[in-house]
Amino acid sequence: MNRHTRTMLLNVATGIAVAAAAALVFLPSAQAAPGVVTSNVNVRSGPGTNFAVVDMVQSGTPVDVQRCEGAFCYVQKPGPDGWISASYLSAQGGRPADPRNPGLSFGFNLGGNGGPSINIGVGNGNPGVFPTNPGRPRPPVYDPPSRSAEVCFYDRTRFNGDSQCFEEGDSVRDLGRNAYSFRSIDNPDGLEVQVCAERNFRDCRTYTTSAAQLGDYDESIVSLRVR
Repeated sequence: MNRHTRTMLLNVATGIAVAAAAALVFLPSAQAAPGVVTSNVNVRSGPGTNFAVVDMVQSGTPVDVQRCEGAFCYVQKPGPDGWISASYLSAQGGRPADPRNPGLSFGFNLGGNGGPSINIGVGNGNPGVFPTNPGRPRPPVYDPPSRSAEVCFYDRTRFNGDSQCFEEGDSVRDLGRNAYSFRSIDNPDGLEVQVCAERNFRDCRTYTTSAAQLGDYDESIVSLRVR
């Protein structure tokens, strides 16, 4: 093979690799991986608990997972789209998403020993942008991830009824449509939970344990922080 031919092939291979990487930045809806929300969870404007809450999605809601970054995945769903913690998502077939590498849980994979390759979708027959080498082993199956520290609020006493859960670091200045609805708190991890009867964290009380009923704060919580 002469030098000119080798150079041309190298340029073609480099172009393919760049195109493959670009395809993973944000996947089009037709190539999104299906997922299901496993618990009521906040939808955020960015991939972390320091980003603003833009919506809350109910347990059991199907979503289209577009991209994963760190321990968060960007999803499309009814209502505002945004980022959800991978700890509250399951992939097709009910397999929990691995928060250490949620992209693999949904079949987003780039790279390999023999050159660039992309898989998109889990078990849906979608070969992806470029087919992988069929002789290459599939990505490892991870054990179910450990549960993140969280506190859950219920709209009935003794941890009954509908719930909404928050992780350590969450801060909500105004619960909006969920204000005045909580009647008990399940706090198994002993997080410091500040609940407030007014917006912007005014008129507050702090819990570090679970509370089967809230007394004066029953159906009175308007803002909260979890530390």
